[in-house]
Amino acid sequence: SQANFEEDSQKQAAVGHWKTLMPSNGSKEEPETGCQDAGGVDETRSTEQLNVSRLRSSSVEIREKGSEFLKEELHKAQKELKLKDKECERLSKVREQLEQELEELTASLFEEAHKMVREANTKQAASEKQLREARGKIDMLQAEVTALKTLVITSTPSSPNRELHPQLQSPSKAVFRKGHGRNKSTSSAMVSAASQNVTPEPVTHECKEVDSILFAEFQAWKESPTLDKSCSFLDRIYREDVGPCLDFTKQELSELVRVAVEQNTLTIEPVASQTLPVVKVSAEECGGPKKCALSGLPRTCKHRIMLGDSGNYYYISPSCRARITAVCNFFTYIRYIQQGLVRQDVELMYWEVMRLRREMSLAKLGFYPSEM
Repeated sequence: SQANFEEDSQKQAAVGHWKTLMPSNGSKEEPETGCQDAGGVDETRSTEQLNVSRLRSSSVEIREKGSEFLKEELHKAQKELKLKDKECERLSKVREQLEQELEELTASLFEEAHKMVREANTKQAASEKQLREARGKIDMLQAEVTALKTLVITSTPSSPNRELHPQLQSPSKAVFRKGHGRNKSTSSAMVSAASQNVTPEPVTHECKEVDSILFAEFQAWKESPTLDKSCSFLDRIYREDVGPCLDFTKQELSELVRVAVEQNTLTIEPVASQTLPVVKVSAEECGGPKKCALSGLPRTCKHRIMLGDSGNYYYISPSCRARITAVCNFFTYIRYIQQGLVRQDVELMYWEVMRLRREMSLAKLGFYPSEM
């Protein structure tokens, strides 16, 4: 910029010099013109020097101001950088804090979820246990209701049930039945009361001896009672008593009866005079008042059975009813043992089981009470 100013000043000086050298109109005025020209040159030179010095001072001021401006801008930029660094540090700390809080929150959520799952599993196990206990109680009550219903509905004025009317029994029979009521609490109470009022007659006591193998099997089953027929105790009874006792001529119906007895869903009721519901099976399969559905033989059928909730009734003869009832009594008693309802000595329970097995053996051989 300074060089440009110097060039401009030189051009201006050159222009003034040429003006002084231009010829005038008269020759007389030439000396004065020359003097004037010399003075003008000096003035021009001083002006040029003044201009140059001014330009130099202005350029120096510009430089100084420019440097000061740049320093200020640099200082501002440094301040902004420091502020941005501080902001970055603050944001990084905030991010680290948020990440830590997120990890803690995630861990707490997982811990809470596991805790809820454990509590839910515990509650589910408790509910399932209560459900099993409730079902066991329901089975017990159903068995009691079925037994009591069988006792009540089979007692009529023309043919009274001797279980409900122990005064009709012979003294020897009353003494023998004492203490064997099992689940029939009402019947047991009546029999006990009647036995106290009747004078017992001398009776011949039968001799009995515990079989070591059978007693060992029963003891092993009693330690952990179950209805699974794979255990040695129930497997023997199924083979020797339950299977033969429920083996009727009609094999298919016999299998259905066995399953219903095991599941405690079989119903026995006397034949009523009212109209029976229409069934979807043939008359031969259902039998009739004069034909047994299980044996297929012409017999007078005083009772009929229903398997579960099917609504189909099957007429059965007294002999078949005695066989089914004997098996039902056995299953009722072992269910009571399994549910912890029998509070007796192991040997007494064993002999009760043996008595029930004897009833099944007699029933499968065709022996049954006359009131059947």
